[in-house]
Amino acid sequence: MTEPILAVDLAELRTRISAKWTAYDPDVIPAWVAEMDVIPAEPIRRALADWMAKGDTGYPTSAGYVDAFGGFAERRWGWSIDGARARLAPDVMMGILVVLLKATSEGDAVVINDPVYPPFDSFPRLANRRVVRAALTDAGRLDLEALGAAFDQASEGGRRRSAYLLSNPHNPTGVVHTMEELTEVARLADRHGVSVISDEVHAPVVYDGARFVSYLQVPGLERGFAVHSAAKAFSLAALKAGLVLAAPGEDAVLAQIAQGPNASLSGVVTHTAAFTRCDDWLDQLLRELDTNRRLVLDLLAAHAPGITAALPEATYLMWLDCRGAGLGDDPAAYLRDHARVGLNSGPSFGPRGAGFARLNIATSPEILTEIVQRIGASLPPGQ
Repeated sequence: MTEPILAVDLAELRTRISAKWTAYDPDVIPAWVAEMDVIPAEPIRRALADWMAKGDTGYPTSAGYVDAFGGFAERRWGWSIDGARARLAPDVMMGILVVLLKATSEGDAVVINDPVYPPFDSFPRLANRRVVRAALTDAGRLDLEALGAAFDQASEGGRRRSAYLLSNPHNPTGVVHTMEELTEVARLADRHGVSVISDEVHAPVVYDGARFVSYLQVPGLERGFAVHSAAKAFSLAALKAGLVLAAPGEDAVLAQIAQGPNASLSGVVTHTAAFTRCDDWLDQLLRELDTNRRLVLDLLAAHAPGITAALPEATYLMWLDCRGAGLGDDPAAYLRDHARVGLNSGPSFGPRGAGFARLNIATSPEILTEIVQRIGASLPPGQ
């Protein structure tokens, strides 16, 4: 019998010094930032140990990383990438930032959804870009009419350059965008002159019943970017490496980002191992996460019926609707203080995050059960 992947106990986890395990007081169970409570796959650990044993600790090259990701994309998604249009990046958000700096200018607008991963708001502002929000539907999917209106506002009727940061799959709702939706995004972007940059870091974590499609798989696409990394699916955030991939019409921008911030060689080594030798580990992880996402729904119904969530199609993150539980606009703050669990603040994802919190389910079923039981026990009377 294969040992569970999501089986690291709480005492061992509390010895970690990563952000997840040092942000809160020791009596708080953290379930916020996208770090998984796992030991990385054995091929990854072996590759890192072999690399260190050689003393090969110099500056990075792609060193097979592009080919490794290309093989993974072909196996998992039927996507034949153009390796000549791939460039190393330190991680996904730095890859996005570098593309933004070259695809837009100061004062240009960047369209993001609402709610969406908080750095989509902060990174453009860091680069002196304006942010325009396009609301998702109540089901957490792309609202293409709202997106078209945001594109028009951002480009000022076509008079200025602008960009759109697409979360694909979407963080925090766990929605997997369809080919039909992405094709319409591409049509709207072309009409308004918008550069689409698709954050696809959660792409490997898609459950049965949904199918990941890269933005660059849209038929006939000439403009746009996709950014990938093994960081989320294989729990490698500490080992920096990402890839920026470009559509055929983006060669000019691609040429300008070649000398930007780079990955670490340790990241290249470990992410290459993840994409080449860890498919079985990932398949097992997905089965365990599938069990966890269903467990959360059962636990909420039993212990916290005032809190609901949709079953995510992707990611190991669940978007908890706490509006019926009387916890105010920022339920994570209430639950930190009263349940002693650390979740992500819903309002940090945008105005439509009021009344929500994000839960990381990539932990053992036992820890997940204690988290939801604590939440239920903390709710105001009558909830």
